[in-house]
Amino acid sequence: MPRPPPAPPQVRPRGPRGVRKKVAGLIAEVAAARPTKRVEVWFEDEARFGRKGTATTVWARRGSRPTSVRQTQYDYLWVIAAACPATGASTGIIMPGLDAEAIDVFLAELSRRLAPDVHAALIGDGAGFHVAKSLEVPENVSLIRLPPYSPELNPIENLWHHFRSHFWSNRLHPTWEDLMGAAVAVMDVALADPELIKSVCAAPYLTRERRRN
Repeated sequence: MPRPPPAPPQVRPRGPRGVRKKVAGLIAEVAAARPTKRVEVWFEDEARFGRKGTATTVWARRGSRPTSVRQTQYDYLWVIAAACPATGASTGIIMPGLDAEAIDVFLAELSRRLAPDVHAALIGDGAGFHVAKSLEVPENVSLIRLPPYSPELNPIENLWHHFRSHFWSNRLHPTWEDLMGAAVAVMDVALADPELIKSVCAAPYLTRERRRN
């Protein structure tokens, strides 16, 4: 019996600029619906941090062969974070697992940290736990779903790269407690640095689209 034809791939609307314009339009709709609020654009994503380490390049004397640590254990946890590139504000939580309930905890934490006159347009991907019907979205947060296959439109991906390059590589975490401590330490340092967030999580495509419109 012949196999059914595969489903057509999801494609970006009208190319990269079309995707960027769509996201900018959704943000404008959120702002128009809340004229008394100051709308901030936040980006959200999750990263898995575990004891299966990664190795990166290191500084060493020319001609030498430096060694580095790399674990092969498979315990891990999830870091859920969001950042506002315009202000440098950010927040995050650490969870043992990732599901809709974990996202609820994160949304409540983000809502609590927003100023009374601020409404957050929170941009994230279309993962199932981001769009679950059971999600309890706070009144001061609106979720905006990125189009498929567009990770470059979520600059918080750059934050994970920064973490892995500077903090999560060439390390040994003998116990679960050590792993948790390392994750907390990174969050305390990186998320408390507004200038780092503004630089690493910059989203210039939003500014370009607003100028064109």
